[in-house]
Amino acid sequence: MLGYIARRILLMIPTIFGIMLVSFIIVQFAPGGPVERIIAQLQGNDRGATAGFTGGGREIGAQGRSIGTGGDISSRYRGAQGLDPKFIAALEKQFGFDKPAYERFFLLMKNYLSFDFGRSYFRDVSVLQLIKEKLPVSISLGLWMTLLSYAISIPLGIRKAIADGSRFDVWTSGVVIVGYAIPSFLFAILLIVLFAGGSFWQIFPLRGLWSENWDSLSLLGKIKDYLWHITLPVTALALGAFATTTFLTKNSFLDEIKKQYVQTARMKGLSERGVLYGHVFRNAMMLVVSGFPGAFIAAFFTGSLLIETIFSLDGLGLLSYESIINRDYPVVFANLYIFALLGLVVNLISDLTYAWIDPRVDFETREV
Repeated sequence: MLGYIARRILLMIPTIFGIMLVSFIIVQFAPGGPVERIIAQLQGNDRGATAGFTGGGREIGAQGRSIGTGGDISSRYRGAQGLDPKFIAALEKQFGFDKPAYERFFLLMKNYLSFDFGRSYFRDVSVLQLIKEKLPVSISLGLWMTLLSYAISIPLGIRKAIADGSRFDVWTSGVVIVGYAIPSFLFAILLIVLFAGGSFWQIFPLRGLWSENWDSLSLLGKIKDYLWHITLPVTALALGAFATTTFLTKNSFLDEIKKQYVQTARMKGLSERGVLYGHVFRNAMMLVVSGFPGAFIAAFFTGSLLIETIFSLDGLGLLSYESIINRDYPVVFANLYIFALLGLVVNLISDLTYAWIDPRVDFETREV
């Protein structure tokens, strides 16, 4: 097992390198960039996701207003006509574009090995600090959505396996499939209309994860306030998450129920409940439980952008989107690096969880 883990960890290195390299190359050919953003701001044409810039961008923008002395000076940057070439060179140096692309890439990878992600171009804060500030929102959404999904899907899947082909199985399958087909953002809007003061009831809050008087609340009050705010976003996200786990649980139980050891247990006089939960449950749940880490990461990093926007939740999804729009490359690449690394680690954890649940699994004889 240790040999398999070592091989998987070593394989992560070229995988991460390849992901970052391809992404870096794509960014080089993408139109726009931080230099163009500053130029657009000076020209009054900035329409990015962030209304204004802070830190170095603002300082050098002011410098551009003072030294942009006019004259049709050719430049490779769109809209740079009339700006002093020294100002353009200062912008390139500030953002690191005075170096060749290959040198910038290897410097980036060298820094990322020590988790040095630098500073945001336009927010005047370190990228790591920025991610830490947004992390609680994404953890809240991902964790609660995964727990809620498993808490409902596993019992429902078991019940459907026991009642396979019955009316209950048919109509619950229809409900789960319809729920899976409805986009989470549309369901979120429906929840707002119904329960957040849209047109009917004002039961839940519309924005944020806590109220303005959070600091003055007791511990119990803070817990209630947090759960009150998180109910609608988590419900909207979890709607489409039921289908996969529900049908996986059902099919796993059906496969196990048909095996010979189940028939033997019944012939020994065990009750149906004893057979189901004493013998079938552990074997049938191996695939479901081993997939929990992956399900959590999927809930953590996907599908949350629109939900965060609709409910005004300032999390990693919204941060990634705004960083791409604003060409804030340190934040974009840091998010990509962290997400890719976590994804690879979680895949390894899923394999190890499966081997822990079923000792018969031997990864030493498996090709990586």
